[in-house]
Amino acid sequence: MRVIIHQSELRGTVEAPPSKSITHRTLICSALAEGKSRIRSPLIAEDTQATSRILQTLGVEISEEPNLWEVSGGHLQEPTESLFCGESGTTLRLSTAVCALVNGECRLTGGPSLSKRPVGDLMDGLSQLGVKCESKGGFPPVIVRGKGRIEGGEATIRGDISSQFVSGLLLIAPFGSNATSIRLTTQLESKPYVTMTMDMQRRFGVVVQASDDLSAYQIGSQCYRPTEITVEGDWSSAAYLLAAGVLAGEVTVKNLDPRSSQADKAIVDILEGMGASVLHRQGSISIQKTALSGIELDLSDSPDLFPVTASLCSAASGNSVLRGLGRLRFKESDRVKAMVEGLRNMGVRAREETNSVWIEGGRPKGGVINPHNDHRIAMALSLLGLIANRETVILDSECVSKSYPEFWRDLACIGGDLRRLNDE
Repeated sequence: MRVIIHQSELRGTVEAPPSKSITHRTLICSALAEGKSRIRSPLIAEDTQATSRILQTLGVEISEEPNLWEVSGGHLQEPTESLFCGESGTTLRLSTAVCALVNGECRLTGGPSLSKRPVGDLMDGLSQLGVKCESKGGFPPVIVRGKGRIEGGEATIRGDISSQFVSGLLLIAPFGSNATSIRLTTQLESKPYVTMTMDMQRRFGVVVQASDDLSAYQIGSQCYRPTEITVEGDWSSAAYLLAAGVLAGEVTVKNLDPRSSQADKAIVDILEGMGASVLHRQGSISIQKTALSGIELDLSDSPDLFPVTASLCSAASGNSVLRGLGRLRFKESDRVKAMVEGLRNMGVRAREETNSVWIEGGRPKGGVINPHNDHRIAMALSLLGLIANRETVILDSECVSKSYPEFWRDLACIGGDLRRLNDE
């Protein structure tokens, strides 16, 4: 399916969808808690449904209503089929760890791009805790042979490949026969995502002792307790709506918690750093069209903001440099390469290095965009279509269903001039 976008003037209010990252973690903590948990306002998208499907295959009962999921957890069983993770890296990494708690063998697979997502360091950490794992070169498919518990002890892993490796180990560490110690050999990137994991564990009754710099963790044997949680709005998805407002009109985004631990709350600081005026109200953010200035920025702790920030830089005056991007080459696409390709297709001068991107701001011209099946690339480049001189065509536009299925509807509701066409 294609979306054709023309220059638009936006005005309106939209509600941010529920957080994808929190929905994943809430599902897993609920599955590990003996009893019934209730998840209110979960994100219903391809990635979160992949996690739900895997947990159900492992014997967890999940009742899914549109605004309420009830999870009866505490007992995992050996699956009778492979566990298909779709294209969700979070599902793959966190579920690989959960499978260590299954008494039996689990085989985790995924779609084409997921087969290129590394998981070797997580497997190494699991093996240090007494779990047998195997894969081909540290990539899916992954086979985990669990014993129903982990031995515990000490695991030493890197922190600069994926914070999901750390989160996965933390989620299962309370089930160690012995206390578990996790130590990182490199600086942790995407720290807020690990903080989010520990916050969610705390809400389910599990306490993790962490060093101030999040380089070391101590976890004793504990039990998750069932609870009821309402999933807050997703700052990652809201970033595209706020960027749309600052580029093309006046937009208010509701359902945003200013106290959130989500990494992508940093979009507010980025917008203000580029010259935008951000109006905070209780539970909402308002923004309007503003002349932006280029910026130099390290996105190591909020890498998912790279595509939307790159689009903002493309419409700003002056040059911008975005750094801390190395891990983005192993996302749904090589996100650095895909974004630079898209910007160039729209007439924007951009240059990539291994870990950074240089962008010369100006006026995008429109063009045909192949998002490489990457939801964040499709959404980010659609924003430039709102201000481009010519029409912009987003191919394979349905890829946004991975994290924000209603994105095109919401963009149209606030004034986006767009048409959706089925490809024959």
